[in-house]
Parts: sequence; structure tokens; C-alpha cells
Amino acid sequence: MSNQRAPTRRRFLGVAGASMLATRMGTAPSLRGRRAKVRLAVAGGGFGASHHWHEHPDCEVTAVTDLVEERRQRLSRAYRCDRVFPSLEDMLDRARDTFDAVAVFTDAPSHCTHTLMCMEAGKHVTSACPVALTLEDCAKIKATQERTGLVYMMHESSWYRQPCIAARELYRDGAFGRLAYSEVEYFHPGIGTRTNPLSRWRGTNSWRWGFPPMLYPTHSLGLLVGVTGERIVRVSCLGQKVGDDFPGGGDNAYDNPFDNEMALGHTNRGNICRFGVCWQIAAHGERGQWLGEKLSCFMPGSAGQPQARRGVDGGWEPWDVPDYWRTDRLPEPMRHDSGHGGSAAFLSCEFVDAIVQQRRPTCDVYESIAMTAPGIVAHRSALQGGALLDVPSFDP
Repeated sequence: MSNQRAPTRRRFLGVAGASMLATRMGTAPSLRGRRAKVRLAVAGGGFGASHHWHEHPDCEVTAVTDLVEERRQRLSRAYRCDRVFPSLEDMLDRARDTFDAVAVFTDAPSHCTHTLMCMEAGKHVTSACPVALTLEDCAKIKATQERTGLVYMMHESSWYRQPCIAARELYRDGAFGRLAYSEVEYFHPGIGTRTNPLSRWRGTNSWRWGFPPMLYPTHSLGLLVGVTGERIVRVSCLGQKVGDDFPGGGDNAYDNPFDNEMALGHTNRGNICRFGVCWQIAAHGERGQWLGEKLSCFMPGSAGQPQARRGVDGGWEPWDVPDYWRTDRLPEPMRHDSGHGGSAAFLSCEFVDAIVQQRRPTCDVYESIAMTAPGIVAHRSALQGGALLDVPSFDP
């Protein structure tokens, strides 16, 4: 079942690319004429244990892995899977014939390595965000996906937050007119600080210790790319260090001095987008607001602003966003309020559907990199005091 039934530009591109994808999938696992279900392996027992692939009628989890025993058992319980492995390498070596696809939910610095490892083994991949931490690694994943024809999808929650779905459909229908300006942001206070429990693991620093905010831009940029399909082509970014608890500079593996970063981007359609990621701020969550010539819409935010919309000729009015997860956009077993604003079930469903239907997913390799690469360049800009830098295109 497709989650994007309307003939949007992105949906059209997905369908139009399906024949190319099907042709290239000669080396990829194909379900047609072979088996009824996608067999999925899950790597990473933290965030990876909280998704819904197994609820899809066309999917079963057939293998799980994590480096830590307690997280392996968490995965085994969550997906009722008894085939458990101590590492991704071991799982690919010993059990690759038992699964068609891998959900890569390992640490962010390993996403590229693990994605390539799985795709080179002939497996479709859905990856936690971001795609990668460097432009060079983004290019490697793009090249590998194009060469193999495998399904690649980034599991970006903002794309299927219920207000994002609503804004995407308003944009598709022309309700905004020209959507000239947008603000998209992700605030997660304390992440990466010395005292945050996610920054340390059994006495050693985790990957989150001092992590640069703009290397995790997809929760914010998903609310731009996922609504309009625009690309950030130039960016200027400023960074700041706010809290003494944040390990800045040489005290982290990234030589990162910033715990907050805020950028101004210019899009390929001549529009403006402010996007930001902040670790040290008294606010929390993802928020987008989209300002058009005919209509503007605003997600609720940490400051207490309501979910609202406003037209040119009228005042403020409530913006009633449906609970899309209650509808037939999802298979019946998945019609429940899932994590990250109702997005988790949609993302799980979309990956399975894309494999079964042999088409590109909504968050395909091009959309995924379009949500990732601008943050990488924005961090470079911040390190250069806000220099205006070009963002390379990774589109076909």
C-alpha cells in the first residue's frame, strides 16, 4: 500500500523511476514469484527496537543484531525474533540468505559504513538519520544505490509528522501560492553534554559526546524537503557555545566548538529557509512554519504558539490537521499513534511498500541527501564565521 496516493511531483518521480529500479534490481532481492513477505534484519537495539515493520502484513523480522547483549535481547523481544547475532558483520556472514533488507539503526558515524556493507551484500537498506557525516560519504551511498538499484530510504520522522503531511498536501494543491519563506528547527536540550546519559556508555564517550548540531539536520530540513521538494543550494550558518556542560573544541571527536547552530539557506527556487539545530536551549522538539503568498501555516512550538493558519485576507484560524494514521493510508495493524508525531508507522510501511512494489520510496537517496548535505556545509560555514557556501547537488 502506498502512503502517497496523490500525483505529486515527488510521487510521479517515484513511479516514473520504478521501471528503472525494477530493471536494476536484477542483483537485488525481488519478491515477485519468490515469497510473500519482505524479510527484514534490524541492526541497532536502541532506537531500532521501537519501530513497526513487523506489523506490516508483507514483512517479518527474521534477524536482529547489536554489539551489546541487553540490546540484542530488547530487539529479540520487540520483534519476536530468535535469530540473534553479536554484530552486523557476523549476521551478514552467517545469515545473509535469511533476510532481504536491513534496518541500519547503529550509531550515526557508522551509518555510511554499515549502509554500504549491507548494500554490497545485496540488501535493501532503511537507515536512521542522517545519511552520513561527510559529503564524500553521501556521494558513496548515492553511487552505490544507483549502481545496485537497491531500495535506500532514510528513516526521517519529520517527513511523516502529521502537520508535515498536511502542509505537503496543501502545497501540492497550490494553497500556499508561492511558498516564499520557511522556518524549520530541531531542539533537543542536553544532547551531547557531559552529564547527559546518552553521551556516555559504560565509562566511555558515546558518539553523541560533543556532536555538531548541524551534522544532525534532517529533523529540521525534513520539514522543508518533505513539503516542497526544494534543495538548499547556498547556506550561511552561525554557531555558538552556550553551556559549560557541553564538551567543545578538542574535548570531542569532531573538534566541534558549537552546541547551537542556526543557518539561513537559499533554495533552488529562489526562496529562503531558516533552519537550525540546538542542543543547549530551553525548548524541545521539531517545528516548522511555512509562509506563502496566499496562506501561511504554523506548527505548535515550545514557546506555546498554537497550531494555526492565516490567509492574506483573513485573521488567524485553527489549523485542523487530521490523524492520518487512523486512515487507510496504513494497513490496519499499523493504524495507531506511533512515535515521533505519528511518523514511525508511516516510515516502516513506506519502506516495506517500496520493496514490494519495486519503486523508489518517498525518502529515497536523493531526498535523504537533500536533507543531510546542507547541514554538513552549514557546519563548515559556522566554522568559517558564517561564510556563504555552495551546497553541491546530488540529484540525478
